[in-house]
Amino acid sequence: MKRITGGQFLMGSDRHYPEEAPAHDMTVGDFWIDESPVTNDEFSRFVTETGYVTLAERPPDPAAYPGMKPEMIRAGSLVFTPTRAAVDLNQPLEWWRFEFGADWQHPYGQTSSLQNLGRHPVVHVAYEDALAYADWAGKSLPTEAEWEYAARGGLIGAPYAWGNSLQPGPKPMAKIWQGNFPWQNLGTDGFLYTSPVGSFPPNGHGLYDMIGNVWEWTQDWYAAGHAGIATACCGARSADSSAEQRSYDPCMPDIRIGRKVLKGGSHLCAPAYCRRYRPAARYPQPIDTSTSHVGFRCVSR
Repeated sequence: MKRITGGQFLMGSDRHYPEEAPAHDMTVGDFWIDESPVTNDEFSRFVTETGYVTLAERPPDPAAYPGMKPEMIRAGSLVFTPTRAAVDLNQPLEWWRFEFGADWQHPYGQTSSLQNLGRHPVVHVAYEDALAYADWAGKSLPTEAEWEYAARGGLIGAPYAWGNSLQPGPKPMAKIWQGNFPWQNLGTDGFLYTSPVGSFPPNGHGLYDMIGNVWEWTQDWYAAGHAGIATACCGARSADSSAEQRSYDPCMPDIRIGRKVLKGGSHLCAPAYCRRYRPAARYPQPIDTSTSHVGFRCVSR
């Protein structure tokens, strides 16, 4: 872990996606944060010692999902599948599929394995899985503010964790998509999907993979923007008893599942599709949903 000295910083952005606004002053205290996302090897030790079974490895409870088709009551998770040609980028179901048997030990589907992936970030972890690991490790999940403060690496006002340019030199600075998303995966950095942690340069705090590779869970309930929290200290939203209800997806009023804030973008973020490979970027993730591009790291306070 790396020790981060707390302080005040400008959180969010007024120049990118609307949910990142308004940019506002935020203060965090001192904390320690994992140098990189939790890897498959590290998560495997946790499972071996505790016998823990992740959400993706358990069949869903039909009572929690009224109207669920009987054939869907099987364990599984969401897996990215590249399309064969260009598609409408507003239709994510073109490249996401729910695959039975996909889980952290089978990241690309039930016939895949963790062979040669020990140093890659663990994926297919739902929010409760990340919490269980953090508790076992004697740590916590970061607040959104802590995560963003750490990701900025001490830079003030820079859009990227390393400065003002997405790729200031000949080599990529993070594991993001190369090519035309979602059908042309060039993998010019040597990795088609996730990469071993530490494959790209660290930020100013010595932290790896804060940008790209996998999205990372934070403990904050999602809100569509920073309005009304400009003076809140870190973690305030997490303590708000109504925050979970406000995080429900307004486009799906019949589905009352809380959503947490993800940070950092992933290997699927592409300049022409998802420019969320920045510290200010944020995304809502239902707490009951695991995917092949979401992982986590922990903090200690």
